[in-house]
Amino acid sequence: MGCDGGTIPKRHELVKGPKKVEKVDKDAELVAQWNYCTLSQEILRRPIVACELGRLYNKDAVIEFLLDKSAEKALGKAASHIKSIKNVTELKLSDNPAWEGDKGNTKGDKHDDLQRARFICPVVGLEMNGRHRFCFLRCCGCVFSERALKEIKAEVCHTCGAAFQEDDVIVLNGTKEDVDVLKTRMEERRLRAKLEKKTKKPKAAESVLKPDVSEEAPGPSKVKTGKPEEASLDSREKKTNLAPKSTATNESSSGKAGKPPCGATKRSIADSEESEAYKSLFTTHSSAKRSKEESAHWVTHTSYCF
Repeated sequence: MGCDGGTIPKRHELVKGPKKVEKVDKDAELVAQWNYCTLSQEILRRPIVACELGRLYNKDAVIEFLLDKSAEKALGKAASHIKSIKNVTELKLSDNPAWEGDKGNTKGDKHDDLQRARFICPVVGLEMNGRHRFCFLRCCGCVFSERALKEIKAEVCHTCGAAFQEDDVIVLNGTKEDVDVLKTRMEERRLRAKLEKKTKKPKAAESVLKPDVSEEAPGPSKVKTGKPEEASLDSREKKTNLAPKSTATNESSSGKAGKPPCGATKRSIADSEESEAYKSLFTTHSSAKRSKEESAHWVTHTSYCF
């Protein structure tokens, strides 16, 4: 069948041998890892974040991924370990002054140097293009080259001065071995956080169950210790003291209205402690009273009397 026209086929055309393993271009792989988002496959734009495994993402893509509640998420495996926005850290990157980007390539006839990176190490000056190992601090988000951390050994960040530990150092786009180590650290860190939450819950429940003790603890106790008879006598005395006060207030209020209260006794001037000259001005004084002899007898003479 076939081979018409005097064609002579070769052996490799007729016999199918084993398929050759396709080799991935290292340069293309580095460009994809360091210049594009792992989740959306778009060019990295600020704000740029990194997960606990050292992968780079656009923050907008991570937020959209977390808000998407559909059953089928695109490229969900790449970010399946990201459960909330707290699982990523916003990176503080240093710009490369030698990187021009698309400014000079307006006509499209300029060669793009893929080895030239947008960001560099602020300490050593190495470009972050994948040729050199880079890492970031989970506590503050500052990015350095691994060489800078090895040459300048310190327990404080070189740019912001924040203290960090070995667990806070996360390698960006590391090898499989690095990813395995970071994964174990991530799982241990999350287990610790769960245990801390469980220990805090019973403490909060105890504080809710005993609110009275916490309120009375700051001040001294005001409870009087004594016999019950003395306490009853004190309460009676208080009631008797309050009674005259209430009557006085009633009298004042009734006086304002102009109506004296029922049963109120009138006060005579003779019983008062004023001087005799002042008392003599009133008709109730003894000097103002006349005897029967001094009083006049009035007789009326009318026609009806006779």
